[in-house]
Amino acid sequence: MKFTNFEEVNNENMLRTVIIDDEAHARETLARLVLVHCPQVKVVGEAGGVAEGLKIIRELHPQLVLLDIRMDDGTGFDLLRLCESIDFKVIFVTAYEKYAVQAFHFAAVDFLLKPVNPEELAEAVKHAETLVQEHFATQLQALEENLRTDLRQKKKIVLKTLENIYLVEIQNITYCESDGCYTLVHTVAGEKIMISRTLREFDDMLSDSGFYRVHKSHLINLSHITRFEKQEGGYIILTGGAKVPVSSRKREELLQMFEKLNS
Repeated sequence: MKFTNFEEVNNENMLRTVIIDDEAHARETLARLVLVHCPQVKVVGEAGGVAEGLKIIRELHPQLVLLDIRMDDGTGFDLLRLCESIDFKVIFVTAYEKYAVQAFHFAAVDFLLKPVNPEELAEAVKHAETLVQEHFATQLQALEENLRTDLRQKKKIVLKTLENIYLVEIQNITYCESDGCYTLVHTVAGEKIMISRTLREFDDMLSDSGFYRVHKSHLINLSHITRFEKQEGGYIILTGGAKVPVSSRKREELLQMFEKLNS
């Protein structure tokens, strides 16, 4: 196990952090980025794999772990399963491509893509400081399931409110409705979940999963369309009877999509 010889910092309020990655140069680069861009963080040690990582976590009791996913002796998930308790924040560091990135977004888990962008690192650390630790197990479950799941199969999304955290199958979302800087998520069970994220963010996440922005205020799940009503510009009727307006700009595009389904 290698411990990096970092400059001593007297501020005990700093976030005690360890870096776990099987590539020495990746650990060194990340440590330097943290030193320059994350003044609230103190890197207290590093490890090169699952076994070393588990040992360093038990010895140093970090508050934050910057964790690689794929390592020579296992994965970051393997390491977390070996921990008696996860009483620290985790930011995953990964070289995964688009599909896996979507899985991270669905699970609302902080992650960084290699090569690490300094601004994204600083933002991820800032966000990690505010996370509610009790929610992490649910988020981790969603992330692991989604990483094992093909895009065309069932996937789950984590929806966090002030009071609760929901793990919802994407196919059970009928539509999302904009409410300023918030989004109201409607499910087939009749739930209405208010999330502190914009509709644009949901559009970016769900557009590859069969969702379509029919109006500036509405994003619908195409699999839940029951009919299209042409009067008054046009409305989509969804499972459960919800009536969603279609903008004039989207009307023709939507009708063309219906034609393709019939062909």
